[in-house]
Amino acid sequence: MITFYWYPKCSTCKKAKQWLDDNQVAYNQVDMIETPPKKEELQKWFENSELGIRRFFNTSGIKYRELGLKDKVEHMTEDEAFTLLATDGKLIKRPIVTDGKKVTLGFKESEFVANWK
Repeated sequence: MITFYWYPKCSTCKKAKQWLDDNQVAYNQVDMIETPPKKEELQKWFENSELGIRRFFNTSGIKYRELGLKDKVEHMTEDEAFTLLATDGKLIKRPIVTDGKKVTLGFKESEFVANWK
C-alpha cells in the first residue's frame, strides 16, 4: 500500500490524486499540513532515493521565501534540514507518494507511471 501525502488546496496535488484514482491505485491519504511526515520518515525516503535535499523543499512556497532558505539549505546538515522540514508541511515539496522504499516528490506523470502503475 502506498501513502499519498498532499495538501487538498494544491492544484498539483489534485492532479496527482486524480491520476492515482483514474489508474485505480490504492493509497492511504494524509493531509501533510495537518500531519507532516516525521523527520525519520523524510530521512529514510532521502536515503532510499537519489534525490538531493533541496528536492524535498517546496522552493516556490511562501514559507521557504520568508525563512530565506534559498541560501541556507546548501549549508544545512541532513539532520538540520529534515528537522526543519518536519516542523511544517508547507515547507515540503508536494505531493509525496511512497511505499516506504520508493518515493516521488511533486507530480510528473512519467514518474507516476514508472513507479505506481
